[in-house]
Amino acid sequence: MNLTDKQEYATKYLKDTTTVELLYGGGAGGGKTALGCLWLMDCCTQYAGTRWLMGRSKLKTLKETTLNTFFELSTKLGLHTQYNYNSQSGIILFNNGAEILLKDLYQYPSDPNFDSLGSLEITGAFIDEANQITNKAKNIVKSRIRYKLDEYNLTPKLLLTCNPSKNWTYSEFYKPHQKGELPIYRKFLQSLLSDNQHISKFYEENLRTLDDNSKQRLLFGNWDYDNDPTSLVDYEQITNLYTNIFVQGGNKYIIADIARFGSDKAIITVWDGLKLIDRVSFATSAMTEIQNSITALRIKYGVQLSKVLVDEDGIGGGVKDNLHCRGFLNGGKPKNKNYQNNKTECAYKLAEMIGEIHIEVELQQSEKEALEQELSMLKTYESDKDGKLRVLPKEKIKDQIGRSPDWLDCFIMRMYYEVRQTNYIIQ
Repeated sequence: MNLTDKQEYATKYLKDTTTVELLYGGGAGGGKTALGCLWLMDCCTQYAGTRWLMGRSKLKTLKETTLNTFFELSTKLGLHTQYNYNSQSGIILFNNGAEILLKDLYQYPSDPNFDSLGSLEITGAFIDEANQITNKAKNIVKSRIRYKLDEYNLTPKLLLTCNPSKNWTYSEFYKPHQKGELPIYRKFLQSLLSDNQHISKFYEENLRTLDDNSKQRLLFGNWDYDNDPTSLVDYEQITNLYTNIFVQGGNKYIIADIARFGSDKAIITVWDGLKLIDRVSFATSAMTEIQNSITALRIKYGVQLSKVLVDEDGIGGGVKDNLHCRGFLNGGKPKNKNYQNNKTECAYKLAEMIGEIHIEVELQQSEKEALEQELSMLKTYESDKDGKLRVLPKEKIKDQIGRSPDWLDCFIMRMYYEVRQTNYIIQ
């Protein structure tokens, strides 16, 4: 079968001794699924008795899409007589004893740690549309790659394919690749529609009729666009934060997101009205250090104690008590009963007012990237569950981007004063 140039290039990474994780794709029609299926066929026919995984977020979708591509390509190559597929067990068994296991990789609430994968041992894995699974799911699969590697002197391989997405695929592969900072064991290879000579010309014409967000992502491979219908803010609104120079100052505020158990990053932000004018971050959250920093910033910028707000969860409660400032309760009662809780109401207010916010302070590039990615995670979530408006929970954001959304939390907390204006009482 004639591979595209990008697919040929990808096979070099799949056969070398240094690459462990390869993310291939970044656009529609680039031959992502075909590459994964062909690679699994090649591995199974070469290495008798090995065991491989073909995974996707939902098993039903895997069978309706990726598996059909596997059947189609194996028939074209005359390999369809070399295996049997058991639809009940979800196993493709080759005549030489090699097998491919079809796996559902969605992180179900009933199995958050993927115990269903248990003592699974595999030789390698192909995860199609990896942007639809969590970073934890990816890491669990990777940890299971150990079966018969020594017998065949194989390097562990995890092939991931996806379209552009602002989750862990963006922060772990795309951005480090752009900056030349990918670790040697990890590779990214972007393949677009224009790289695939086998695709129908009508497919490109169809993509050009899509909305601009979808077209930027799927046709041009622009990773900074997100067309998730649950998103509350779009990419342009986020990038405008740096150019909204028309925003006027006002009351000064200090908003601090403090790690729940003192083990993660803490961020203290200083605001002049809706202008972000300063920030201080800590790799770990030591209560005394945070208190001293907040006090120093209060003096520097002339911030009233009533306008200092800290996340009251964990050690933030201690900071609040010691400084006698305002505490932010994420699960507190909202002013408007249509929202699930206090944080949700403030999150929706952020989406409403994001066009009135200006980032005046000069952020480091890593800070900008983290902020932009986290703001893109401001999404609705199960809003029809009981009529209450909800936003994507923090734990789910962590699963998607691989870290705590500290910047997003600070921006949401800043909206507390906008929601309540001046109607608050220091406790």
